[in-house]
Amino acid sequence: MAITGKRYDKDFKLGAVKMVLEKGRKTSSVATDLGISYDTLLRWIKEFSADPVNSFRGSGRLRPDEEEIRRLKRENQDLREENAILKKAAAIFANPRKPEIIWSAPDTC
Repeated sequence: MAITGKRYDKDFKLGAVKMVLEKGRKTSSVATDLGISYDTLLRWIKEFSADPVNSFRGSGRLRPDEEEIRRLKRENQDLREENAILKKAAAIFANPRKPEIIWSAPDTC
């Protein structure tokens, strides 16, 4: 059986972090009051301090710059595949086959 941790929404995390950073409360007392671990609150503070605008995105969501990189890589791969197809097509049309000459035997009776 898998152990799953509690999930907290973005507003809850922001509120907890702001209690420590803006109101000057001790990290340990905020963690105890909210019923979360001290280490969890420290991780939230670290994440918020690193990037206040894009913190607490949720699972599976990328930062805008990471999302742009992923999109550009996908587009690059598509263009490479299209380029390879066009190269093959150009090679085919550059060397057209010579028409086959069919010889027929003269009708002799």
